Amino acid sequence: MPKESLLENRIKGVKVALKGALLLLKTENSIKVQFGIAILVTIAGFVFKISNTEWAIQLLAIGLVMSIEGLNTAIEKIADYVQPNFDEKIGFLKDIAAGAVMIASIIAIIVGCIIYVPKIIALTSVSGTHP
Repeated sequence: MPKESLLENRIKGVKVALKGALLLLKTENSIKVQFGIAILVTIAGFVFKISNTEWAIQLLAIGLVMSIEGLNTAIEKIADYVQPNFDEKIGFLKDIAAGAVMIASIIAIIVGCIIYVPKIIALTSVSGTHP
């Protein structure tokens, strides 16, 4: 059996990763909510014409939350597979993973506020000055 080329190996890796991302979106409610929020803030980015830097930071925040949510889901699935019954130590690990998602989400909310609150205030103050 001939050895795969680096390119073939990378293509297989991308296919596996894409399959994993789609499985995550299809099966996990929390990622569906986060994906919906990502779509809304992306639309908001176009509406408010955010800068390239704001786009980069917003996309990093979205990627951070969704990536950590994926890792959290993987940790939960592995933990449930290894120990299907309640176990205090497994619960501790799952709580830590969920806490990581919460931290990333709070940071993403703060990023969103830094980007959009001034734009919303400016929009409301401009529209508020006209009769």
